Amino acid sequence: MSYPDPKYLGERGEVSAVHRPASTPPELVRSPISAAYLATGASTNGQFGLYRWNMGPEPSGPGPHFHRGISESFFILSGTVRLYDGDRWTEATSGDFLYVPEGGVHAFRNESGEEASMLILFAPGAPREPYFEEVPTVAGMSEEERAEFFLRHDTFWV
Repeated sequence: MSYPDPKYLGERGEVSAVHRPASTPPELVRSPISAAYLATGASTNGQFGLYRWNMGPEPSGPGPHFHRGISESFFILSGTVRLYDGDRWTEATSGDFLYVPEGGVHAFRNESGEEASMLILFAPGAPREPYFEEVPTVAGMSEEERAEFFLRHDTFWV
């Protein structure tokens, strides 16, 4: 494997880094979760999306599913999160990591009764923010609307 072709062709580099202080409030707050949009696909020119996903003590998290066009990675920051790798559930704690390539069945749940936090990385950087924000409306959708919503957001339930 080699390095990708250069995307920046300047001679001296540029001032273009983006700092996000830890005190920045999360963009998505919906009990029992909140999400900080650390780096969106739009802000990384589609290279990746990185989110801090905070879960309250109430059980939460999606069931088994897969994505056709994006990989997903999970890094546990604190608490205990159950991670599903398509074969089995694992109790993951601080420092544990799970990489799921395109097509890999996966899921996560906080069932610990305690708060938990993790980083979620999508590559390439698909527009996941509308999915996160609109998924609560799925219950009120028709079967056809629901199918179109999940297809549009590259989410396939198993």
